[in-house]
Amino acid sequence: MSAIPKHRRPRRRATRVLAVAAGLATVGALAASLPASAGQDHAGGGGKGKHSRTVDVQLLSFNDFHGNLQPPAGSSGQVTERQADGSEKKIDAGGVEYLATSLRTARKGNPYSVTAAAGDLIGASPLLSGLFHDEPTVEAMNKLDLDVTSVGNHEFDEGAKELARMQNGGCHPKDGCFEKGKGGKGKKFEGADYPYLAANVTDEKTGKPILKPYWVWKHKGVKVGFIGVTLEGTPDIVSADGVKGLKFHDEIETVNKYAKILDKQGVKSIVTLIHEGGVPKTQTYNYDCDSPGAGDGISGPITTIAKGITPKVDALVTGHTHNAYVCTIPDPAGKPRMVTSASSFGKLYTDTTLTYDRKTKDIVRTSVKSANHVVSREQAKAPDMTSLISRWDKLAAPVANKAVGYISGDIPGRGAGVPESPLGDLISDAQLAHAKSIDPEADLALMNPGGIRSDIVYKASGSEGDGVVTYGEAFTVQPFSNTVNLVDLTGAQLVTGLKQQVSGSNEASPKILQVSDGLTYTLDMTKSGADRVVADSIKLNGKAIDPAATYRVAMNSFLAGGGDGFAELGKGTKPVVGSDDLKAFNDYLTANSSADKPIAPPKADRITIVK
Repeated sequence: MSAIPKHRRPRRRATRVLAVAAGLATVGALAASLPASAGQDHAGGGGKGKHSRTVDVQLLSFNDFHGNLQPPAGSSGQVTERQADGSEKKIDAGGVEYLATSLRTARKGNPYSVTAAAGDLIGASPLLSGLFHDEPTVEAMNKLDLDVTSVGNHEFDEGAKELARMQNGGCHPKDGCFEKGKGGKGKKFEGADYPYLAANVTDEKTGKPILKPYWVWKHKGVKVGFIGVTLEGTPDIVSADGVKGLKFHDEIETVNKYAKILDKQGVKSIVTLIHEGGVPKTQTYNYDCDSPGAGDGISGPITTIAKGITPKVDALVTGHTHNAYVCTIPDPAGKPRMVTSASSFGKLYTDTTLTYDRKTKDIVRTSVKSANHVVSREQAKAPDMTSLISRWDKLAAPVANKAVGYISGDIPGRGAGVPESPLGDLISDAQLAHAKSIDPEADLALMNPGGIRSDIVYKASGSEGDGVVTYGEAFTVQPFSNTVNLVDLTGAQLVTGLKQQVSGSNEASPKILQVSDGLTYTLDMTKSGADRVVADSIKLNGKAIDPAATYRVAMNSFLAGGGDGFAELGKGTKPVVGSDDLKAFNDYLTANSSADKPIAPPKADRITIVK
């Protein structure tokens, strides 16, 4: 294991944050790269020549880490690599022990190196981090020498006050200090050494940003400004309590505003860290995004945003969609500009070389190039990260290792690659069973796909044995602490809710709800918008949905609040609040499985897909 490069500057305490009653939510990535332009005298290897006009600045970035300190299991811990012969190969990747080694190795020989992220570093985390309100992940990011990050939607999961604690430190207001310090007293959490940037999030009352809007990296006369924003639609995908008292502003307008401010301060080299992203035509991380061939390029919100952000910005590091891409998208002046994303969970990192012109103080845009690299598990582990994981794992073990159920095979969820997943079916069935224990008249359950954070795999993650589902594994799947709510919806409202999966804010990127046993329908993807849901195919236990009838529907509190663009589901009446969704899931596993009779992976045949 290599030591931390000597050129890394001593850690500085980040500027204090304004604490407001709001929330936090999402982790992100950053990427870009550029070689020196032809014919220029540049300082090779990071600018060793003191009098060279240009110097190479290495920008390392990643996004959507989501507290995955340990290597993610199943398909959630794999990336797809395109081979020279056109075939595809799955590679196990991720885990902070390997991410640390990758970044430290990449920094060697690059004295001008800055590491940035594009949000969702915390939130929706596995139990090892989530059980301790993500303090372990912030500690790991400090050790990684992360320089700066934007906030994402998940940074607001526990509200703005908790986000301020992540930045500034201090023990949790309810759970206190998790570790013992000298004299047996609680050891104070130190907070992040890196600044969280949230240029487009303001306090509704004061109108001021709740966090620093930008930050400037400086090294031997070289200056690069970073502007951090999350998606304007954060309130649509975060609980109301998490964003209470906050206002989220347009990404383009905000970035352009602060790019102008940085420019006036003499900072001409600017990178935007934005927790919003795109969807590539292929899932291979190393495809040529800019080739003219079919199946290349990206679509989605980031394409429009990138085209609107001022040419003063030299590169965009993006996230949120958990995809991998390194693309050029023209700026408003028609010039190509690098836009990157490094998948999620620390499986990839982006290495971008920004050629900085000392005379103009700007980036030589014509030279920018970038590439994503796999965080391979074949390399050595970083000992300090192994120690960190071990320390927190001892505290989590009594809770994490408890067996809650048994399965006979892998149950794909997050990485299923299809609209309906076996794990989605299992969770929906668990919520319906919990709902029936409260109200026998409960008819069906709906589960949002974004609430399923991982697969459940047959292979043992520890000493529990193959096929055993532990509390820690179940927590990784459902870490949000939502409750299972019951509401009355008319048949017409239910149909409208299903149509909102593929229309409105979800038309470009459909969010297909997972449904409980007995609910069936057809999804025709050859059509557009709401027409994709074949209304007369929707049946409950073989009987067509009656628009005038009333149905008792179970769903988590996030969906019951109209989250993820499902406004119609937020109109339910006669609400009853049940237990938290994780308990409902664990209770179902315990009641319906044993070592002799494990649960088999559901067939995922409730939604018929027409392509």
